[in-house]
Amino acid sequence: MTDTPTVLRKIIARKWEEIAERKALVSLDMLKEKAAQQPPARGFVRAIEEKISQGKAAVIAEIKKASPSKGVIREHFVPDEIARSYEQGGAACLSVLTDIDFFQGADEYLQQARAAVNLPVIRKDFLVDEYQIYEARAMGADCVLLIVAALSVEKLVELNNLAQAIGLDVLVEVHDANELDIALTLPNKLIGINNRNLHTFDVSLETTFNLLDKISTERIVVTESGILSPADVTAMRSRNVNAFLVGEAFMRADEPGVALHNFFA
Repeated sequence: MTDTPTVLRKIIARKWEEIAERKALVSLDMLKEKAAQQPPARGFVRAIEEKISQGKAAVIAEIKKASPSKGVIREHFVPDEIARSYEQGGAACLSVLTDIDFFQGADEYLQQARAAVNLPVIRKDFLVDEYQIYEARAMGADCVLLIVAALSVEKLVELNNLAQAIGLDVLVEVHDANELDIALTLPNKLIGINNRNLHTFDVSLETTFNLLDKISTERIVVTESGILSPADVTAMRSRNVNAFLVGEAFMRADEPGVALHNFFA
């Protein structure tokens, strides 16, 4: 973890505390039982593939109240309303922040959003332990995010295998070429490229562009962060990047789903 950016190190340190607190309330065995009782996941990867096969952009629309760098992004924050707006706007999937301390998220936000629509949902959080993978399935998530910068290679493989074994899709997120090399050792369909530098928090779409040559067409690249205008979408799609995770630009709009539609019309 010595190479891990400072902000991410701070978040992960808090995650281990949070996991201990949660285990004291709900044991891993109880969580496994609850996860096993969930209906089949909705098919996060499949929803993205279907949009792309129709010649459309596959948008993972994010429900996010706040961030460490920007503070509160959306004051009027009602997850089920936002989810319905996104569905009407043409989203392929939803992303819901469940991190409490840094993003003002909640498990309940994911459950409320998912119950309001038919879209698959990814749990957006900092997952470092098997407990959180079972927790994601138990709360009804269809997919989880695994951040290469936050995990050892061994732990990444372990959590990826576990998630898929219990019916979850996985979005593996990278920030640079070294992390991409690690992600490409996994068989996963989705490769997320975060355009935000976790050391400086600067955002550049060049991060995605610079990594594309290393990724085969069998994978689906999901570009994350920094998609702030229709011109950004055009720039990505001209390079055959057709999957997008967008949050802030929509969260600042009065009607998130209308903003989504306008971006990707």
